[in-house]
Amino acid sequence: MPMDLRTPPEVIEATLKAAEAKVATGRSLPRLLTLSVLAGAYIALGGILSVIVGYGFPGLTESNPALQRLLSGAMFPIGLILVVVLGAELFTGNNALLIPAFMSRRCTAADVARNWTLVYLGNFVGAMLFTWLMVYAAGLTAAEPWHGAVQRIAVAKVSMPWLTVFIKGIGANWCVCLAVWLALSGRTLLAKMAGCWLPVMAFVALGYEHSIANMFFIPLGMMEGAPVDAWQAVTANIIPATLGNIAGGALLVGCVHAALHLQRNTESKKS
Repeated sequence: MPMDLRTPPEVIEATLKAAEAKVATGRSLPRLLTLSVLAGAYIALGGILSVIVGYGFPGLTESNPALQRLLSGAMFPIGLILVVVLGAELFTGNNALLIPAFMSRRCTAADVARNWTLVYLGNFVGAMLFTWLMVYAAGLTAAEPWHGAVQRIAVAKVSMPWLTVFIKGIGANWCVCLAVWLALSGRTLLAKMAGCWLPVMAFVALGYEHSIANMFFIPLGMMEGAPVDAWQAVTANIIPATLGNIAGGALLVGCVHAALHLQRNTESKKS
């Protein structure tokens, strides 16, 4: 039985409708912020699951480092699946989703800027609240091997060159936004879950940098005693990762796919 999937031009039409809905949601600040906070929490949920499973078998993963990446990558996508299926507002996904609507003049630059800014702030609040309450206060990483693992993760993320983080940010959101595109191509829950899972697993396994996920990983390491301060976290990782995420999502997915398929949609409607 063939899968019932949208074609690439149909996916663009779906993004236009999604963008119009997001702009409409933005007119209600409490609703937009609530959905944004939830998305930050969902991504943090994927983050802690990836830590618990990926770093929970040190005897196996020390001699097989790719296994840790595979395990973490297999767990993390639950966050994006929840975002997509439950209609939450994720900054990195919106980097691509709003671009076709902007290019077709269905929303303005002010609409895009307002959505990205408010959603980014809401994602930060959601990730931080979940990290402090549901992970740190709950003691999920208080014991080894997870305690040392989250410290090492935080230190590693602020120790890379700025340009490296930026490039890894491009890769991360290229994968995340491709996952959103694949989810939009599916019409069933299982199709949407599969669409989210594969590219997100890839970005985690490859070690790319996702700004919203890092609002979980770095603060958790700091809470558990990693020698990292807030200034380091923001300047050495969050800023370059965010800029890279915007480039990867808006340019490599939103702009590219809109340029490829918006014109085809227009021509088909005229004919």
